[in-house]
Amino acid sequence: MPSAEFASFATRFERPRSILMLSAHWGTAQPVASIAEQPETIHDFYGFPRALYEIRYRAPGAPELGKHAATLLTQAGIASAVTEHGLDHGAWVPLLLMYPDAAIPVAQLSIQPHLDPAHHYRTGRALRALRDGGVMIVGSGQITHNLRTADFGARPEDGDPRVTEFTNWFEDKMAERDIAALLDYRKQAPHAVLMHPTDEHLLPIFGALGAAGDDFELDIQSLGTFQKTLAMTNYVFGDA
Repeated sequence: MPSAEFASFATRFERPRSILMLSAHWGTAQPVASIAEQPETIHDFYGFPRALYEIRYRAPGAPELGKHAATLLTQAGIASAVTEHGLDHGAWVPLLLMYPDAAIPVAQLSIQPHLDPAHHYRTGRALRALRDGGVMIVGSGQITHNLRTADFGARPEDGDPRVTEFTNWFEDKMAERDIAALLDYRKQAPHAVLMHPTDEHLLPIFGALGAAGDDFELDIQSLGTFQKTLAMTNYVFGDA
């Protein structure tokens, strides 16, 4: 994980008052917002060095943010709920790299792996008003994610060229603000099903995209391709 790049990325925008995190690793039937006062650090991965399991990201929770998010979704006709939930590794790892002081209150919102990108885009649209209160809405997933094609002995220069074809298409459509094409990416993007056999790792970006302003400016930080087919990139949908 390129920690220096994440740290530099966080300097590109104003430090938020609070964060609403959509992670690919918390899936529920309907959107659920965490209202935990002190979210636990969830180590939902296996077979890694012991030091990783000893990490604790002790950011304060944002229960009022979680409640507000659920209310906005309900008002938009999207059934939602609240619960006390910790931060899974899709949430606390990028937050640790971006804001290691763990001082920014954070709430997490679940994704719905059985629902499509359009649902997650509508979810983001319903949450757009949160940005006026200094809330950063973060979608944490991965621009390509197919563990079956990953080669864990591969070098960075061994990246599959189909990864670049897919990410170039996706980034071009984001830069053009072609929402219709993005929502239909599984049919339109090159190698889409290969890059995402299931699309839960891409769904969070649609929530963040929906929360962006209509005339957003796209900022891209490519982190490279690892294990041949696992690309990592940071995107910001900033105000024009």
